[in-house]
Amino acid sequence: MTWIPVPDGSPIGVHTLPYGVFSTAHDGRRVGAAIGDHIVDLAAVAGEQGGADPAIFRTSSLNAFMSRGPRVWFAVREWLTRLLMDREHRAAVEPHLVPMPDAVLHLPFEVADYVDFYASRQHAENLGQIFRPDRPELPKAWRHLPIGYHGRSGTVVPSGTDVIRPNGMRADGGAVSYGPSTMLDIEAEVGFVVAVPSALGQPIPVGRFAEHVFGVVLVNDWSARDIQAFEYVPLGPFLGKSFATSISVWVVPLAALEHARVDPPPRDPKPAEYLRDTQPWGLDITLEVSWNGTTVSRPPFAGMYWTAAQQLAHLTANGACVRTGDLYASGTVSGPIREQYGSFLELSWNGTQPVRLADGSTRTFLHDGDRVTISASAPGPGGSRVGLGEVTGTIRPALR
Repeated sequence: MTWIPVPDGSPIGVHTLPYGVFSTAHDGRRVGAAIGDHIVDLAAVAGEQGGADPAIFRTSSLNAFMSRGPRVWFAVREWLTRLLMDREHRAAVEPHLVPMPDAVLHLPFEVADYVDFYASRQHAENLGQIFRPDRPELPKAWRHLPIGYHGRSGTVVPSGTDVIRPNGMRADGGAVSYGPSTMLDIEAEVGFVVAVPSALGQPIPVGRFAEHVFGVVLVNDWSARDIQAFEYVPLGPFLGKSFATSISVWVVPLAALEHARVDPPPRDPKPAEYLRDTQPWGLDITLEVSWNGTTVSRPPFAGMYWTAAQQLAHLTANGACVRTGDLYASGTVSGPIREQYGSFLELSWNGTQPVRLADGSTRTFLHDGDRVTISASAPGPGGSRVGLGEVTGTIRPALR
């Protein structure tokens, strides 16, 4: 229980306490923690109450705080929880609560590098059936290692940022043309934020995942399928992916997801030694995809074949280093039935099965003006839910 009036059923309670960056009409960007319908101004509270170094919160990103490592993360979380649960601190903390409507939320951390994986077996098998119906098997390497690609960190944008329809080269039958993508899609994903860097040449063991990763965001990996299809052989995604990647504005710390941890699915063949699980880092997260206000899918994250711990181990297995602010995403989250698919490519089965929205209209891929919101929650203590926030974007016409 907390003395702050958290609305009934709110998934942003004292057990969640996500971190983000906000500003107000009279003050610049600084770090805050969300609870209910309010933001705790951490720089102001730490400056008056002690318990944490206010300098790490008087910045325009979470990077300074995240780089301090797990010892500081846990100390700050315990300090903040105590302030919000013990009524004796109310008089001191309450003046530094900012109502959500009074704040502008920003990109929560400076993104260093961005990597996107391909870890849902159902998604990979669906794409095999769509694009290779005569040989729909998984790629040869898929069950041996977490497949991924390096994306573009400069086009990672915060939730609420409009997405301009990209132009690119496309093939239509035998003709090749340049113009706006006509197969604009989404990918519902979960992202992991690296906080503690590693040294070049030193892989991160799978068991040290929680020493380097600070928390979780939601990711919409916007995808221009027609551009992607023409360019991706032989080197993989490029302009069909790099125009925009949206993330949620609140970073949920790993500590808030302890009750969501589950065993991942069985793997066959047995993973290589450097990928073998030492702890259960599957996460029982349920995503929800809304298309112009209509819920069209609820992808289950618990079924992901490769965990975030294995992805980090593989990302660094060749000696590649990570930096504070690195972001890597899970890849599209899809379940075994249509109502759990995490992309519109799958939901419409490459445009052959239109999706009906609540207003009676139908869609296969995104139209200009369409708005997509991905939200998610996970089990918390005592039957509560931990909210992972949401990531929203609206499509704007291509530039001509």
